[in-house]
Amino acid sequence: MSADTPTILATSGGLTRGRRTLFGFGPLLHYAIELSGVSGRAPRLCYVGTAGGDQESFEAQFIDAGRADGVTVTPLRLFSMPNADDLAALVLDQDAVWVGGGSVANLLALWRLHGLDEVFRQAWEAGVVLAGVSAGSLCWHLGGTTDSFGPDLRPVTNGLGFLPYANGVHYDNEEQRRPRFHQYIAEGILPGGYATDDGTGLVYRGTELAEAVAEVPGKGTYRVTLADGEVHEESLDTRLLPGA
Repeated sequence: MSADTPTILATSGGLTRGRRTLFGFGPLLHYAIELSGVSGRAPRLCYVGTAGGDQESFEAQFIDAGRADGVTVTPLRLFSMPNADDLAALVLDQDAVWVGGGSVANLLALWRLHGLDEVFRQAWEAGVVLAGVSAGSLCWHLGGTTDSFGPDLRPVTNGLGFLPYANGVHYDNEEQRRPRFHQYIAEGILPGGYATDDGTGLVYRGTELAEAVAEVPGKGTYRVTLADGEVHEESLDTRLLPGA
């Protein structure tokens, strides 16, 4: 199965406390799978942990969380070498891809080194749902704010650019996130774009924002634009997902 149009779910969430596992799949992650349209069999989800250095312990816990929810998780690893001869075939065999958080700067460099920028574009165009949290949200956009270079947030401007916007993650949970996002848009370093509070996500169909969703009540999503030299922030209608 595949989505009927190229689809991305860019989030600041996705995982929750597990019942019998260390963590579980939250409504945002389940929605990424649902967007693929898969039915009649176990969903196939590719987990990509590049931004966190392909930590084997976290990967194992992610696989356990998927198994508890009836989801077949296949990891994609680049350390210490790629874990498949044909990374494109691995990704194209999935219903959805979930990219974890960490260093988006390192992620982008390594993906390009291994040709994953083109692999993910091919998968996106083929209807594999691309999704993720934090670095796994920023990567699909032109850029955003990141702590990849240190605790003081700096702009990253070399995202894959499937989505022609800036992306702000953890918008309500880290004090630098909102002002630095506004600053870099005002300075023209980043284009206008969209931001997510923790526990929310943005669904794009093609390159257009289709809806904003949340797995935590009361959390928001935002459109941030520059007009006449001033930054404007607009709250978006944000739908609470079932199970939230």
